[in-house]
Amino acid sequence: MKIPKIKKFKLSQLTAADYNPRVIDDNALEGLANSISRFGCVEPIVVNVRGGTNTIIGGHQRFRALEKLGKKDVICVTVSCSKADEKLLNLSLNNPAIQGQFIEDIGEYIEAIRAELPDDTDYLALRIDQLRGELDKSGEVFQEQAHITLAEQFIVPPFSVFDARQGYWQDRKRAWLTLGIQSELGRGKGITNNKMRGENKNFRQKADRNSNLTGAPKKPDWAVGTGTENMAPGTSIFDPVLCEIIYRWFCPDKGNVLDPFAGGSVRGIVANYLGCKYTGVELRAEQIKANKDQAKMILPNKMPKWIQGDSININALTGKNKCDLIFSCPPYYNLEIYSDLNGELSAKKTYKEFLTGYRVIVKNCVVLLKTNRFACFVVGDIRDKKGFYQNFVSDTIAAFEDAGARLYNEAILVTAVGSLPIRISKQFQSGRKLGKTHQNVLLFYKGDPKTIKDEFGTIEAGDMIDGIKD
Repeated sequence: MKIPKIKKFKLSQLTAADYNPRVIDDNALEGLANSISRFGCVEPIVVNVRGGTNTIIGGHQRFRALEKLGKKDVICVTVSCSKADEKLLNLSLNNPAIQGQFIEDIGEYIEAIRAELPDDTDYLALRIDQLRGELDKSGEVFQEQAHITLAEQFIVPPFSVFDARQGYWQDRKRAWLTLGIQSELGRGKGITNNKMRGENKNFRQKADRNSNLTGAPKKPDWAVGTGTENMAPGTSIFDPVLCEIIYRWFCPDKGNVLDPFAGGSVRGIVANYLGCKYTGVELRAEQIKANKDQAKMILPNKMPKWIQGDSININALTGKNKCDLIFSCPPYYNLEIYSDLNGELSAKKTYKEFLTGYRVIVKNCVVLLKTNRFACFVVGDIRDKKGFYQNFVSDTIAAFEDAGARLYNEAILVTAVGSLPIRISKQFQSGRKLGKTHQNVLLFYKGDPKTIKDEFGTIEAGDMIDGIKD
């Protein structure tokens, strides 16, 4: 083989090899063209000049990019070699580790090249065996990298849409529920949705009777005796996967979590399972008892802390202890009525009255939040009596910002439609109200965002079972 030479060719003088095993998609080609447009073709094309065909050995994608850019000529490295050597050099230049992918029958292609080699080229056969080994190894690396998806790296892709309907989300949720988490415990007889309230002072008892609709599916055996038999239709429960995301992404290791609207057991159990220290404030004694009974079975040595009381007084209730994360799902005004107890925000007569108390609680919580820490509220807008939205999401943002925590991230949690398709037909026909299948996940930051990298470090999602359980 002669010593390679440098020569300038017109693109029209070059011939692409009809056997080239490397393919590249249009997006990658576009990126290569942009790079050449900015920096020039810094890596020469390799051409075999034997026989006058000027066959491209290395640089087919650069050749295509230059054509795409409308270039007329290019600097090439020339060699003069046999067809067998040409193919071997082509294969050597197609490094398996670089961008692009090989044709599906690359193994057969390599074997075909080896069959074409003369008997006196053992060193070339050895090189092909080496290339084949490198290809197999790189194939394993590519396969491994392909499986390290965003979902596997971060639990779910860190986008502004959390899709709870996806398979990876549902698999994770099932894993959590196998621990025995039942957020609905303690949330039965005392809770109704607003549509059942009416003006009757005994509306809760009426709702309990109505919740067991004629022809409704039989409750599963595990639900008997838990209070869910009388749970009003539409009563919400919290998603454990969302909890895991918030704790792993936005809470420091072993951080203190404060939840001013504790409700069910999920946020507390998931927090302490993952090694955090959860404190939740809840008005209803029966809810706290149900939460504690459940936690004792799952985390007997890492019990979350639930305090009975009104979060208006959260400073006194918690001993003014500072927290590393505020995480809660407040009542959506009177969409669900949780109790008739003093301080029950969901039972306030007007949205304005509800909002006044709500803002005080948010302010008191932000006071307890350490500097350079996150707060997360999961909220959804609710309609007034005329059907207009109250703008609760924006009011929540305003409450936190006035308290000193700025809006830093927002995401949409897309949930399963459930029975919505059954209800939406009449609802949309009569009032053109869209069926709602999402909630808003609002994340606020108190402090300087430049500190986040140092304060929170690298996210290590891992398996759910890797949490601290003892």
